[in-house]
Amino acid sequence: MFVVRVTYTAPLDEVDPWRPAHGDWLNQLISRKLLLVAGRQVPLVGGVYLAPRMPAEELDRLLATDPYVLNGVATHSVVEFTPLLVAAGLEDLKTQE
Repeated sequence: MFVVRVTYTAPLDEVDPWRPAHGDWLNQLISRKLLLVAGRQVPLVGGVYLAPRMPAEELDRLLATDPYVLNGVATHSVVEFTPLLVAAGLEDLKTQE
């Protein structure tokens, strides 16, 4: 499983025009369960995604298609981890191996 941190590399007024395309991109990946969770950082300096287990190269390819990245207004950093403890009802996250 992966935690992806999105960091804006441009001012918000340069990020905002790409927000609709980025939202469509996120919705597509979430509908295909290639991302499990996506949200904004507080304060708004980027975002955070939770991605299921997959080959790291596949995740890199997906992240490279982010409209924010394609338009040079954000970067991603990725942390891979193995979920060992989960809250009740989220047991499926442990089987993402």
